[in-house]
Formats: sequence, structure tokens, C-alpha cells
Amino acid sequence: MATKKYVPRLYEFYQSEIVKDLQKEFGYKNIMQVPKLEKISINLGMGEAKNDHKLLDEAIATLTALSGQKASIRRSKKSISNFKLRKGVPIAAKVTLRGARMYDFLDRFISLAIPRMRDFKGVPDRSFDGRGNYTIGVKDQLIFPEVDYNKVTRAMGMNITFCTTAKTDLEAKALLKGFGMPFKK
Repeated sequence: MATKKYVPRLYEFYQSEIVKDLQKEFGYKNIMQVPKLEKISINLGMGEAKNDHKLLDEAIATLTALSGQKASIRRSKKSISNFKLRKGVPIAAKVTLRGARMYDFLDRFISLAIPRMRDFKGVPDRSFDGRGNYTIGVKDQLIFPEVDYNKVTRAMGMNITFCTTAKTDLEAKALLKGFGMPFKK
């Protein structure tokens, strides 16, 4: 008796609907030309963590709760005297999501977290990098339902980068719009 493998809802939607829509819109002859989501990187920088290591532990716990996998510690690459920063000091936490976790996070981000943003009018469409990747900054981690409100000592902002195989920003925007990303009009 074989058990059925878990397939995320958004991945099934991508296979059945988004691929067809993008093939029609951009005139792709081959399914392999259709852009797809490669990975999602979540970076939470804590410059104050050089003085208080508990902040970095809280950041790692937050990212672990959001993503479902352990966050890695990022250390400073060089010393900067103006910021009183030494080389090798832990200052950030990062998670890279791929596969099923990536699609689950994207689903939760679009359907649960974005509607909880304060004064939300849509995500900006100017945040593409020219190669089909999209980065959005989130000011507060409390928009995610996984974060325990009682354990948060301060608001932490994070950068979320959606890396796609799209060659242009127009293709990447169409892909993310197909997933349900609410861009500003």
C-alpha cells in the first residue's frame, strides 16, 4: 500500500492553470520555457544583535516558525568602525525555501499575511531586479499567524525574495500575479 505524496495546493494550481495561461500570454512553444518559482529567501537583519544575542535567538525562532525549517546565522563579512562592527559577529538570520515548503509559505504569505498588513493597498511592482526576481520588505513579523504575539519583544522587519526562472520582469510579474500576488494598480 503506497502512501500518497503531499503536493502543495499552489503547485497543483501552477501545473494546471498558470502554465497554460503563461503559454498563451507569452507564446511559449515548450512547457519548459514557462517561468517557475525556484526559491524563496527570507532574510531578517538584526544590527542590534551585536550587543544583545537574545535578539538574534528571537529572530531565529521567528524564522523557524514561519518557514518550518531552521534558520541559519549570518555573520558580518568585514569590520566597520563607524558601526562598531567586528568581522565575524552574528548580525542576521536567513532561510532559503525550496519545493513544498516554498509553495506552502507562498500560499500562507498571499492568503493570510498580506491581508493582515496595516494600510495595505497592494505590493509595489517596482521591486523587480531586472532578471525576474522580486523582493518585498515586511516591516513587522506579526502579520504571520505562526508568530506568537506573547513571545515578541520588538518588531523585526524582513526581506522576502522570490527567485524565478523568468528572463524578464514582465514574465515574473505575470507568474506572481498568477499565484495571486496583489500588485498595486
